[in-house]
Amino acid sequence: MTSTTSSAEEWALRVQLAAAYRIIDHLGWSELIWTHTTVRVPGPEHHFLINPYGKLFGEICASNLVKIDMDGKLVAGQPEQEFNPAGFVIHSAIHMARPDAKCVMHTHTTAGMAVAALKCGLLPISMYSLGFYESVAYHDFEGPSTDLAERRRIAEHLGSFHAMIMRTHGLLVCGETIGQTFVRMYRLERSCQIQLAAQAAQAAQSELIVPDRDVCETSREKSDAFLSIKENEGWYSKVANPEFDAMVRLMDKKDPSFRL
Repeated sequence: MTSTTSSAEEWALRVQLAAAYRIIDHLGWSELIWTHTTVRVPGPEHHFLINPYGKLFGEICASNLVKIDMDGKLVAGQPEQEFNPAGFVIHSAIHMARPDAKCVMHTHTTAGMAVAALKCGLLPISMYSLGFYESVAYHDFEGPSTDLAERRRIAEHLGSFHAMIMRTHGLLVCGETIGQTFVRMYRLERSCQIQLAAQAAQAAQSELIVPDRDVCETSREKSDAFLSIKENEGWYSKVANPEFDAMVRLMDKKDPSFRL
């Protein structure tokens, strides 16, 4: 028997997560019914919310998100609802190992998968990629992520980083809030898009510019300040991650059904 009730705090997370799915779809980051964004719900049980298998991201709403535990058992939702086993393996690996990783976002975008196919990985050649300077993890492809044993390797490779390029697969980021995680993914995705454009120009004998190491390190540190999650703590806004709030407002104007 599954629970159909949720606290006010959990419902707020459901609405934010549903909004994130709609935003991902709006930005063209979705891929049919594949990829996932999850958020851990409050409480000691280590339960997290994930999209129901088979739904397009444009169909995701607060009420149809599925709540599962770390063993892959349905906690809240309709008995007939399913979730993707690979999504469970990848996301549970991080939620189990990283208490700070309340939200985990994984994408299969063209730019992300292209950089995931390059041996060089992410290059420090744009202001966005400098935010990930020497702080991107890499995980080699092991085939479809349906083996529970892979969870340990995913967690080990991610370590204390907040971003990972899954070789031959795609991008993954985590954060303390849904808004913070979205902004991280936006910057990582933009980093990959810019790198591919720059590498295409490099083929025409244009040399890539890599700033001095001290500039790279300073840029990474200041980039983290932009992702502050506490009000009045960040130096660029009194509200944490206003970019996400702006996109939620856009989704409300476009189609507010994600709130149902």
